[in-house]
Amino acid sequence: MSRRGTRVLGWTLAVLAMASFTSLGLWQLDRQRQKQAMLDEVGQVLAQRRPLPLASAADPARKQRYDWAAGEGRFVGTPAVLLDNQLRDGRPGVLVYRLFQPASGAAPLLVELGWLPLPGDRLMPTLDPSPTQRQLQGLLLPPPSAGLAKAQLQPQSDGSLLTAKLDPSALQAALQSPAIAVRILRPDPAMKLGYARDLDILPNTLPPERHLGYAVQWFALALAVLATALILTFRKPRR
Repeated sequence: MSRRGTRVLGWTLAVLAMASFTSLGLWQLDRQRQKQAMLDEVGQVLAQRRPLPLASAADPARKQRYDWAAGEGRFVGTPAVLLDNQLRDGRPGVLVYRLFQPASGAAPLLVELGWLPLPGDRLMPTLDPSPTQRQLQGLLLPPPSAGLAKAQLQPQSDGSLLTAKLDPSALQAALQSPAIAVRILRPDPAMKLGYARDLDILPNTLPPERHLGYAVQWFALALAVLATALILTFRKPRR
C-alpha cells in the first residue's frame, strides 16, 4: 500500500475511533444529567413533603416521577416479594415487598419494607409476619430498574416469591391481584416498620459525578487519538 493510502486508512480508523469515544462521552453526560435531575426532583419532594393520596401510585402519567404520599389501608395477606441482587454497604441481599390495599379502594401498591442480607449459601432470610400497620407515608417512586433481567418468580419454602425484576403484570397473576399500581411506596425510615431502608434512590447504580468522570475519560481518549493521528501524519519520515 502506498504512503498516501496508509494515511487515508489511518485517518479513517482514527475518525471512527474518535466518533465512538465521543458518542460514549455524550451518553455518559446524558446519564449524568438524567440522574442529577432525579436527585433534584427527589430533594424538592423530600424538602416539601406535601402528601398526595396513595391512589396516585396508580397514575400512569406519573409513572416515572417522585411524590410524597400518605394514607390508610391494610397489608394484603399475599406472599412477600423478594427482589434479588440488591446491594447495601457492599453486601448482597434482597429487598422485601408486600402488597398494600389503600382504604380508598384504589389499586393495591407494593410497599418496600427494606433490605435483608443474604449469606454465601444464598439461604433466604426469615421474614417477619405481614405488618399490621394501617397508616403509611413515604416516597412514591418507580420500581428499581433491572436492566435485561427476566421477571421470573421463584417460590420459596416460606411461600415468598423471589424475582430479579418487579413486573406488575407478572406479579398480578402470582399475587392474584386484579391490578397493581405502577409505582411503589418506600415508607419513611422514621416509621418503625420493616427492615433496613433509607430514601436513597440510587443505591445500586452510579451517581451523577461518576458518569461525569467517565465522560471526561472518553473525551480524553478521543483527543488522544486525534493527537496521535496528527503526530503520525506530520512527522518527518526517517531516511
